[in-house]
This record gives sequence, structure tokens and C-alpha cells, in this order.
Amino acid sequence: MKILVADDNTEGRELIAGVIATMGHEVLTVGNGTDALAQARTLLPDLIVLDVNMPGLTGFEVCKQLKAEERTGHIGILMLTALNETEDRVYGLDIGADDYLTKPFATRELIARIEKRLQAKAGADELREKQSMIRRTFERFVSPQVVERLLQDPSLVKLGGELQEVTVMFTDLEGFTKMAERTPPEKSLSVLNQYHELVVGLVQENFGTVNDFTGDGVMALFNTPLPREDHARCAVTAALAIRNALPGFHERFEPGYRMGINFGIHTGQAVVGNVGTAQTMEFTAVGDTVNTAARLQALGSHSQILISDRTYAQLAGRVAVRTMGPVQLKNRTEPVLTYEVLGWS
Repeated sequence: MKILVADDNTEGRELIAGVIATMGHEVLTVGNGTDALAQARTLLPDLIVLDVNMPGLTGFEVCKQLKAEERTGHIGILMLTALNETEDRVYGLDIGADDYLTKPFATRELIARIEKRLQAKAGADELREKQSMIRRTFERFVSPQVVERLLQDPSLVKLGGELQEVTVMFTDLEGFTKMAERTPPEKSLSVLNQYHELVVGLVQENFGTVNDFTGDGVMALFNTPLPREDHARCAVTAALAIRNALPGFHERFEPGYRMGINFGIHTGQAVVGNVGTAQTMEFTAVGDTVNTAARLQALGSHSQILISDRTYAQLAGRVAVRTMGPVQLKNRTEPVLTYEVLGWS
């Protein structure tokens, strides 16, 4: 750990530095408040042991400025000063100091205070790294409200991967390939992005995670990263909302760009977590549940919403369907009892 000691008294500064060196930490020293502020901004130490009465800037002024800046606000500050009045101690803590110790001090107590502050720093760094990982992983896929909930309680996220029940939804833009063959690439991409914007918005409104864009299709997960008992209902609600929005959505396009969206939805166990390398990590689900949802979607036409019996069972008769019977899906030995969703019953 890197510790900065700021004290205008040479003997006191060397004494504190010697104590820190015996603890096995890297120690840097300055003799005034102006240098303390500059070195803290440049070196970003793990802890600052900060005197108050110093030339240039007081320790209080240094503390206030560092804690007000985003880049240095997380640096731990231990005030070590001869000012021992209650008002001074309260003021120092109020402006952001993490601890306050008065001179003369006992070496053992200084060591204990430093160790405590470094432990707190390590815990705070770990939490910030988890929060940063959550932002990198989920900001593209879920609504801002879900991201904020995950940031408040990172323990809700198990990024290592685990087997859990999810509902998977695949969507596909019907006729996009033919449309793209006769349309300039920039126009095709613009149209595609507008359809994706419609799908993503309504998936996120219904507590889904937009997991992947498969060309002109979208893969969405429900019941992760935040658990929801009604994840099957959320998936079907999102599909119906997207389909119901299409007539109004199509008004922005010429007839040649008005395409249907087909849906495949299946509920089951999948391995959910981060997949990839340390440099290119993606949050996703893998397994037969994902493949089944994709196969169901491939069967649809004219904006059909096709769901499996596993998904239908979780809806407890709340959805109106047309039974399509057992359907043999590609690469599956057993047929899947399939239903077309007509609307809510």
C-alpha cells in the first residue's frame, strides 16, 4: 500500500514515516499542505496521514479539496494533529476525514488506526470494482432502474455463472433479408436499429435483459440478473406489447419497410453468467433452454408468438392460446408441445 505523510515538523514526519515503513508499506512525505494536495492528486495514495497546521494550506483545506474531487474522493485520510479540541475533531470528520488522532500518539494506536483505514480502503476498492463490473456488464442490456438496484446490492449478481431457471425470448424481423437486398446499406441499418429500439425498450419495460443482437433478431432473458417469480408472464407481456405496438410503429415507414416480428419463448434451466475472455466478457445464458427458444422462433410467421408447454404452464391459464400440438424441433429428440399466444384470456 502507498501512504502519503504530510507534516511540517521534520522530526514528527520522519517518526511517522518510520512507523509506516516497519509495517511494510511504501511511504512518501511532504512538509506543507500545498505539496500534500499536489502529491495526492498525482500519486493517488491509498491513505494520507495529514497534519492540520501546515504552511501553504491547512490539513482541513487539503481534506476538503480532495474529498470534493471525484478522482481523489476515495482516498482515506487520517488526521494526525495536535489540535485536540472536540470542535476540531468534529470539524475534521464533518469535512470528510476518515479518522482523527491527536498528538502525542501511541505508536501501537497509530499502527492500529492505519491498518483499520487500509482494510476499509481495500473493502471500498472491491465494492467499486464490483460496481464497475456491473455497469460494464449490464448497462447495455437492462433498464437504468435495474442497474441502480444492482449497484445498491452487488451481492444480487452472481457473475461467475450458475444453473438457474430463466425464460428466454428470441425475436426475428420477418423479411429483413429480402428487404436488405434491395435497400442501400445505410437505410437498412437505420430501419433495423429502429426496430431494435422498439424491441429493447419494451423488453426492458417488462424486466427483461437484452442479452444479444443476432443480426435482425434479439435474444432476451427474464429472471436474471434480478429474480422475478413471474418471469414467464413478463416475457409474454413483452412479446404482446411489441406486437401490439407494430401497427402504430409501422406508420413511420413506407410499406416496403413494414415487417412483422416473430417470437419464440421457452422456460427452463440454463447456465447464466459471464462468458468469454477477460477482455471480452458478455453476460449470457447457454444450454438447451436457449436453443429451444431459438427453434420456436424459427417456426413462426406473420408475427406469431410461439411458446413451449413449460412457459404455458407458468401462466396458469391467464393467456389465450391456440394449441399447435407436439412439434419436432431441430436437434431435439423429443417433440415440444407448442402454443401460439393470441392474447390475454
